[in-house]
Amino acid sequence: MATYSQVQELVRQLPTTKLLTAYNFLLELMDKKVETLSPQLEFMQHPTHKRYQLLTQQAEQMVTHYKKKQL
Repeated sequence: MATYSQVQELVRQLPTTKLLTAYNFLLELMDKKVETLSPQLEFMQHPTHKRYQLLTQQAEQMVTHYKKKQL
């Protein structure tokens, strides 16, 4: 996740000609009021060990699924 400081630093580095575009983009983001994350973003917020665990479980489920299909 980005911090306010990181975003502010990026804005400071923008040429003045791009400030209006950045401002409008940020306004648009605020208007959307995104309350839920996409499954991909939600997954990426887990710590690495948790993502590994989830992917391992998913892989085991897929192996079981395809073994059943072969019968």
